[in-house]
Amino acid sequence: MEELINREKSEEDINMLSPLTWAYVGDCIYELYIRTNLVNKTKLKPHKLHIETIKYVKAKAQADFLKAIEQNLTERERDIVRRARNTQNHHLPKNADPADYMYATAFEGLVGYLYLTKQDERLKEIFKMVEI
Repeated sequence: MEELINREKSEEDINMLSPLTWAYVGDCIYELYIRTNLVNKTKLKPHKLHIETIKYVKAKAQADFLKAIEQNLTERERDIVRRARNTQNHHLPKNADPADYMYATAFEGLVGYLYLTKQDERLKEIFKMVEI
């Protein structure tokens, strides 16, 4: 599996990426975390797993998670969150509050940044803070 996941970009290169790119990766990593946790902790069938997953990955939930853990972030992580939150995104889902969507993007940006920079232990700590 490790050979399938290639995270060879330097931290300098990752810093040059758009925060929306971090969020793009973070969205996937966070959803995989939630799905895996639900599979491990429940005996739900796929449709119910999907319904349950949505509760955690929707913009409002992610925004709430970020607000709950913000005081536990390092200064660097807060900078990453600020960059991701303030990035212009021209795609706003019709059913999401714009403020929640900005915070959700910031949360996903943080997750993506930590993943891409191979800060796996810190990512696990963040996920523990939002444990389902």
